[in-house]
Amino acid sequence: METTTIEALLQEQRVFPPSEEFVRQANVSDPSIYEEASRDYEAFWAKCAEILDWYERWHTVLEWNPPYAKWFIGGKLNACYNCVDRHVKTWRRNKAALIWEGEPGEERVLTYGDLHREVQKFANVLKSLGVRKGDRVCIYMPMVPEVVIAMLACARIGAPHSVVFGGFSAESLTDRINDAQAKLLITADGGWRRGNIVPLKRNADDALRNAPSIEKVIVFQRIGGDYMVPMQEGRDLWWHELMANAPLTCEPEPMDSEDLLYLLYTSGSTGKPKGIMHTTGGYLVGVAITTKWVFDIKDEDIYWCTADVGWVTGHSYIVYGPLAIGATALMYEGAPDYPDRDRFWAIVEKYRVNILYTAPTAIRAFMKWGEQYPQRHDLSSLRLLGTVGEPINPEAWMWYHEHIGGGRCPIVDTWWQTETGMILITPLPGITATKPGSATKPFPGVFPDILDEQGNPTPPGRGGYLVLTRPWPAMTRGLYGDPERFQQIYWSKYPGIYFTGDGAKRDEDGYFWLLGRVDDVINVAGHRLSTMEIESALVDHPAVAEAAVIGKHHEIKGQAVAAFVIIKEGYRADEQLREELKQHVAAKIGAIARPDDVIFTADLPKTRSGKIMRRLLRDIAEGRALGDTTTLADPAVVQALKEKYEGQEE
Repeated sequence: METTTIEALLQEQRVFPPSEEFVRQANVSDPSIYEEASRDYEAFWAKCAEILDWYERWHTVLEWNPPYAKWFIGGKLNACYNCVDRHVKTWRRNKAALIWEGEPGEERVLTYGDLHREVQKFANVLKSLGVRKGDRVCIYMPMVPEVVIAMLACARIGAPHSVVFGGFSAESLTDRINDAQAKLLITADGGWRRGNIVPLKRNADDALRNAPSIEKVIVFQRIGGDYMVPMQEGRDLWWHELMANAPLTCEPEPMDSEDLLYLLYTSGSTGKPKGIMHTTGGYLVGVAITTKWVFDIKDEDIYWCTADVGWVTGHSYIVYGPLAIGATALMYEGAPDYPDRDRFWAIVEKYRVNILYTAPTAIRAFMKWGEQYPQRHDLSSLRLLGTVGEPINPEAWMWYHEHIGGGRCPIVDTWWQTETGMILITPLPGITATKPGSATKPFPGVFPDILDEQGNPTPPGRGGYLVLTRPWPAMTRGLYGDPERFQQIYWSKYPGIYFTGDGAKRDEDGYFWLLGRVDDVINVAGHRLSTMEIESALVDHPAVAEAAVIGKHHEIKGQAVAAFVIIKEGYRADEQLREELKQHVAAKIGAIARPDDVIFTADLPKTRSGKIMRRLLRDIAEGRALGDTTTLADPAVVQALKEKYEGQEE
């Protein structure tokens, strides 16, 4: 990217060092940890691996044959044992492991002792239905404690799980079951979302018409009452009936460090979903140590990651990371705006949450709704805030800092991916001075770089491609059944170097600034502009709540900027504001970034995980037929936008 186009972010002058009080109590506060990790990163990761209990110690820390890494070779352990059994041998037996709040308002607390009992019983249920070590089990459930019990029970007996987000369609479920050749499906009669029932069992039945590998289906009764679902004789079994007589004890299966722990499917920009493989030892080391250091979790803390377990964030930072270190994790089933827009803040107040980890998408929605909602509640229990999922604009960062953190909570803006398994770029809150909008520094023992098209490292201030030059413990071991695709997507651009697909730049202090996916880069008259940068400039305007920017074909410039903008309540979406916004971007970044089009909209097309589908916005702006919309949270949004855009063009 041209230096002139990225100065706006680099001019961010605000710096927030950790308070002396925070440093004093932090889990890690000595900056020499970075030097130690880069001096001998294998020795560093071996030391980190002591955070777990191993049946047999490894004889070799790392074997690296790009693109394949093996970590802690010869080591034997069990993920479920590390997340549950070892804690029940201590005072933590009676400590809350999971605090659950259902959308209609139910509450449940499971101690580590409760979790130990339920997981062993359910592991015996799986065994009784013929599930053996190495068999894949598909999980398609709402955000209830049973989804965690199911995952841990699979890990206990060595059956890799494949969790499919409960918001996905029957067709998406079919694809994932068939790719994994799963033997058993665990689902529920339904789940709750904004007061409506999500028909999980009905979707599962539709999916199974074309999924012959599934032999049995276990159905958890979440809705119950008058809500009836069809149960197929001989195939479908009720969770509660199976659990009623299940034996109470089940020994954990010793697993090799490199045995498969789970598969998680991530949508490709094209083609079928990719089955990301994560193995046991390295993955668990990575998520346990990052949970402890990045979130600074103490034994008395209540930690809330607002993700769904259907995504990697839920796997790593609701289930395996927090439970491996004996933390108390909060789970919430529903939406952030149901029954009102203060639901998150009511939950923070009710449970005295200390650590909150959420997405920039949610933060921007909270900004749009206004600070009156958090102001209704006492948020003084919060000690640390985190963000995940996409780059956060400086303005959203500051809003989060001031209105949620009360100006006192460090913010850990974390960068990582489904493929990386663990957080890779992040502040360590007891060490790192943070800058709004920057993910700051790599985690110790992680080696990112920013390369240009030719593979040369870029100088400070110059954007390029974010890569990882050395392996890390939680990295994916490949795409299930598709080694060629794995090589082609991640390892072919720069041989022996992991290509993240994200753009980034580094400032003079060595801080990393993420610029979004590299296909989210617009080339205007030879200048490479980051969509995130233009979006940040738009959101900086007091009238704008959220913005999505894409490049559309332009006869002279090659590409022109088109901006889709949601405005805050109290502002008028008129021609005057449209011109004002164009001028505002030009003033913030330069005339080259001035949008040709500003389209006002009530909503943006987003996936169910909250990512803006810029590909569909490009289709609208270019007048093309709309591509695949199956992963959208609300497909009607795209049609409404298309009609509005075409009307504006006439």
